[in-house]
Amino acid sequence: MVKRFDLVATGGTFDEIHSGHLALLSKAFELCETLIIGVTSDEFATKRKGKNNIHHRYEERVANLKDTIRENFGGVKYKISKLDNDYGPVVLSADVCALVASTETAKKGDDINRIRHNNGLAPIDVVMVDLVRAYDGKPISSSRIRSGEIDAAGKKLKVL
Repeated sequence: MVKRFDLVATGGTFDEIHSGHLALLSKAFELCETLIIGVTSDEFATKRKGKNNIHHRYEERVANLKDTIRENFGGVKYKISKLDNDYGPVVLSADVCALVASTETAKKGDDINRIRHNNGLAPIDVVMVDLVRAYDGKPISSSRIRSGEIDAAGKKLKVL
């Protein structure tokens, strides 16, 4: 299969890897030769994003992500980039052609393209991936998994 882009970026905290992350990664790998995956640093996640209940430290999240990629996508080409801000390498590298983001975070694409323009870079395409829903129609999220409400596939675990 011919890839649409040479280099694509995506990102997340990847604390509790779930079906939504798999959908995001699947679309990204489908579109590119190489994927840059921004993984939120511990400091950025807690101080700037307000995620105070992250279960896994950065190194563990990266190791879990690598295992997930190997198990689900085989020998794909990717690089991990530590995210200390909302944009990562996508605003600095002319080589990045597209951003794959959830419908929830895709709005950052306008900001990214504005910054890229100011940096003298061509705009990137923003490819949106629908949020994956749990049994109750609400999005699957790491926070819902951490609370014991649902599992990584969105199945009900306890009565709230």
